[in-house]
Amino acid sequence: MTLAWTEIALRLVTATLLASLVGLDRERRESSAGLRTHALVGMSACLLMIASAFGFADILGTPHVTLDPSRIAAQIVSGVGFLGAGAIIARGSLVRGLTTAASVWTVAAVGLTVGGGLYTAAFIATGISLILLAVLRPLERRLDRHWRKQGVTAVYDPKTVPMDELLTALRNANLHVLELKIDKTVDGGSNQIEITLEERGETALHGALHVLTGISGVQSVTTG
Repeated sequence: MTLAWTEIALRLVTATLLASLVGLDRERRESSAGLRTHALVGMSACLLMIASAFGFADILGTPHVTLDPSRIAAQIVSGVGFLGAGAIIARGSLVRGLTTAASVWTVAAVGLTVGGGLYTAAFIATGISLILLAVLRPLERRLDRHWRKQGVTAVYDPKTVPMDELLTALRNANLHVLELKIDKTVDGGSNQIEITLEERGETALHGALHVLTGISGVQSVTTG
């Protein structure tokens, strides 16, 4: 069995468009793998699936020759993992790029599905992917703040050290502030600042304690 060129073009274009929809979300968030990367992965996976399933039709009549279209598909599934791994960045206790790596793996699966002619499954999978990436992101952040809130509370003398200096010191230590709350009613003219870190884990927490306690004018630092 062979495919008409119109059907080949339809499958390649469809895979490219569906993968691009996922890539748009990553591009909007300035991820390491954006629109072009996702489009290329989806289209390439589709092309390889077409080649695997229909590219050897001329030798199927040869004695002792059999065709297993799933072999190339299996190699794509494992091989694209190396591409996704390149999007993952580990910095101390903070790991970024996992969602982008997963989206690259997803568009490869979408491309394979379109290459196999399963249009309905590909459209449904793309829709679910967009919901997971875009719609659930605000909910994920809200739950993250509620369940895994991690930060430090520092009491400092604003006459000796301005608040901006505290934030700059954290930023220079590769620590990022997710939320900030200031209380200026502490006795003795001192201010109290509650800093919620974007990073998670003991490494980030100890790093924040080390940075803040080393600043002149900071009277006490507690975790919570």
